[in-house]
Amino acid sequence: MAEHAHLSKIDDEFATAFAKVPPPPPGPPTVEGTRTIYTNVLVPAAKGLVSLPAESEYQVKDHHIDVGNGVKVVARSIVPTAKEGEDGTFPLLFWCHGGGWTMGDLNWDDYRLRRAAVDTRIAVVNCEYRLAPENPFPAAVNDCFAALKHVATNPESFSGSLSKGFHVGGQSAGGNLAAVMAILARDDPVFKDRPLTGQLLLIPVTIHPDAYPEKYKSSLLSMEQNKDAPILTAELMRKYWAWYAAPPTDPRASPLLLPSHKGLPPAFLMVCGLDPLRDEGLLYGKVLSAAGVKTKVEVYSGVPHGFELVDCTIGKARKYEADLGAAIRWLLA
Repeated sequence: MAEHAHLSKIDDEFATAFAKVPPPPPGPPTVEGTRTIYTNVLVPAAKGLVSLPAESEYQVKDHHIDVGNGVKVVARSIVPTAKEGEDGTFPLLFWCHGGGWTMGDLNWDDYRLRRAAVDTRIAVVNCEYRLAPENPFPAAVNDCFAALKHVATNPESFSGSLSKGFHVGGQSAGGNLAAVMAILARDDPVFKDRPLTGQLLLIPVTIHPDAYPEKYKSSLLSMEQNKDAPILTAELMRKYWAWYAAPPTDPRASPLLLPSHKGLPPAFLMVCGLDPLRDEGLLYGKVLSAAGVKTKVEVYSGVPHGFELVDCTIGKARKYEADLGAAIRWLLA
């Protein structure tokens, strides 16, 4: 997709904001370093993206879900307070956080999900999972899928009504996990009578860079074009893949390589133009659409992966946050 190179031209508003950001510490990225940045920089920035609804407008509860082998993961439910005419049950969104499968927790998207729950009248289950490299692939996949099954078979515990909608979503590595959840659920008998009805994939990882099939190589140029992009470089993305330790061609890591995408739920994708992951996101949208999956793709030209955390006031950051709600409404419709 050489025609997408123009999407890498940096957005002027973002460039001005990013010029004020201190440079990252010297040397190659480390797990400890990325986790420190997450705690000290990314979480405070994420909490500044939106204004919280009044506490009376929603309820929050942390659940501990048994995912097998003595492991429990924390899942935070965010449920809107019922208004007149509502019966107290809502469509469900099961959410997987990002962080290169290596960092992150409930706090990353907590505020934006509280806002989305109230604004779109949807119950959210924001789920953690064990992190790599201490818990390499497929620990994250197994944890999320076991938790998703628990939610599917116990929706009343989360004020959910699956007949009103049952979606998976996530950002970055969380978008990768959400795409994989949609695939696994399509083929699992537990979901035969409770199918997923949508997938919300924000700047998703869809294929390992060492697993590009020959037929797609000319369409996957952004890992090279945007290798030195702000925030997420190609080198850092490869580090995340190395820490995750997933076999490159396993569709549970590279959902783009699934033999057939037919029968997957409708998908809304959000893709950044200055992102090494740009082309795999765009290509995943095309592959889904070609398989008959109702698909919508929103592109944010000239901004990199995670750009909204740099300055939430620039135009494309405001659109990106607004589009999260718009995507949920599109899936619900």
